[in-house]
Amino acid sequence: MSWGTELWDQYDNLEKHTQWGIEFLDKYTKFVKERAEIEYSYAKQLRNLSKKYQPKKNSKEEEDQKYTSCKSFLTTLQELNDYAGQHEVISENLTGHIIAELTRYMQEMKQERKSYFHEGRKAQQHIETSWKQLEASKRKFERDCKEADRAQQYFEKLDADINVTKADVEKARQQSNLRHQMAADSKSDYSSTLQKFNQEQHEHYFTHIPNIFQKIQDMEERRIKKLAELMKKFAEVDRQVIPIIGKCLDGITAAADSVDVKRDTQLVVEAFKSGFEPPGDIEFEDFSQPMQRTVSESSLSNSKGEGRSETKGKPKGKLWPFIKKNKPPPPPPSSASPSAVPNGPQSPKQQKEPLSHRFNEFMTSKPKIHCFRSLKRGLSLKLGSGPEDFSNLPPEQRRKKLQQKIDELNKEIQKEVDQREALTKMKDVYIKNPQMGDPNSVDPRLSELSQNIERLRQECQKFEGWLAEVEGRLPTKNDMNRRQSGVYDGQSTQSTQNTPAVSNCAQDRESPDGSYTEEQSQESQVKVTAPEFDDDFDDEEPLPIIGTCTALYTFEGHNEGTISVTEGEVLNVIEEDKGDGWTRVRRSEDEEGYVPTSYLDVCLETNAKES
Repeated sequence: MSWGTELWDQYDNLEKHTQWGIEFLDKYTKFVKERAEIEYSYAKQLRNLSKKYQPKKNSKEEEDQKYTSCKSFLTTLQELNDYAGQHEVISENLTGHIIAELTRYMQEMKQERKSYFHEGRKAQQHIETSWKQLEASKRKFERDCKEADRAQQYFEKLDADINVTKADVEKARQQSNLRHQMAADSKSDYSSTLQKFNQEQHEHYFTHIPNIFQKIQDMEERRIKKLAELMKKFAEVDRQVIPIIGKCLDGITAAADSVDVKRDTQLVVEAFKSGFEPPGDIEFEDFSQPMQRTVSESSLSNSKGEGRSETKGKPKGKLWPFIKKNKPPPPPPSSASPSAVPNGPQSPKQQKEPLSHRFNEFMTSKPKIHCFRSLKRGLSLKLGSGPEDFSNLPPEQRRKKLQQKIDELNKEIQKEVDQREALTKMKDVYIKNPQMGDPNSVDPRLSELSQNIERLRQECQKFEGWLAEVEGRLPTKNDMNRRQSGVYDGQSTQSTQNTPAVSNCAQDRESPDGSYTEEQSQESQVKVTAPEFDDDFDDEEPLPIIGTCTALYTFEGHNEGTISVTEGEVLNVIEEDKGDGWTRVRRSEDEEGYVPTSYLDVCLETNAKES
């Protein structure tokens, strides 16, 4: 079916239809362009989302990447970033392959359509001109015929009139003949013009216009075909990235499958394990037999009616699993703790009271200061005031921190060594080819790198020494059992008057939250009751010396209530460790303070142990 034969008289409608086709192409181009913008915006938002949740460098989030769930999430973010990249590819392909091609094709089609309709308009004008010429020739022939008829009638009228001269009749006859000749010429001209017009009209409607309309039809068919091809390409752009998007989704699924629940829970153990044994059982205190009473270190009784020990010491606080003890405590007020000698006489002022009353009195009495000191110590660690050797941490955590620090130093050393090797090679090149540079210009940087490497190695050796110290002092389960068994050995030997002085060297123990606590030792199991005194007099009286100690390591006492000691220094012990990991020592009359028990080799006097 051809437009040239079927639509020969629909020139104006075809012009409107082809214009609509171009507008539709422009509409589809805008649609693809907006789709490309949406894809680009979506890809940008996905990249921003992935970047937002990426772990920040040198932060706690980066440390959390050791967990398989965090690694899986990081892989998800990376796959999402690749997923966003595929949407960027879609946007680029839509812009480069479809939009650009549509824009170019529309320009070509507009020019082609313009030329076709210009040719059709020219043919239309030509046939209209021929028609006007035919009409003019026809009107001339008609006019000449009428003039010839009038001239003939005028001649016949004069010829019949007897009053008209012969000359007038002859003149009229000649005029009539002239008019008839003009009419015959007009007839011949009209006939040739009509024949010519009919021929041109036949060519116009059966040759020129069909050819032009056929070209327009071919152009329209190419437009429709091109639009269909671009629609397929529109879908193909998405189909090309589907395999890669599928791989991204498969990567996210594989990352989710790689999550190891047991591994993550084991990492929690490795991260927070302190290396200590749980506290032992609390001894039963039989208040029904006052003469046979044995006071346990974990007893809650600490009232004034219990009496006071002869050695002034800070009261026993709560057990470390239930309270934080991090910051070194200030010197507590000197208040005696209740105690009694096994199988010995009871204090005259001691009265039997219900356990609930003793517990309430314990919670509202002065020994609670010990808990506040522990809380203050934990706050100082959270604020980042810990020592360089991480001595404020439990052994297991300290070992991990030291090992981590050593690894960081080794990385820095390797980096400096690589830079030095690169500069050395550059210097060799300069020596062989002086025109490339001055070899002496590299020497200052090489010297600086050598100094940095030496400094880092010394620092690494320092931390390795601390690590070796920690690994050599980590308590084993057998050591803990021996220390607990030593408590009962000391109780069995204290009733003998001729028992020689035994060197009681305290072992270090730290709570899981980083505070120091002491295992139940011989000197903390038994105490001697003494008459009750007023608290004000207790605070003013200086504490007596109960033993001596030797500093195993140097300790810088920067916090309130502590005292600095040097390795090998001998000091006097005026208050033993009460379970929080600190021992009170004295250097001179006016210089005393607390030192971690793990830094000391404590030797108490015999009478102090028995008391």
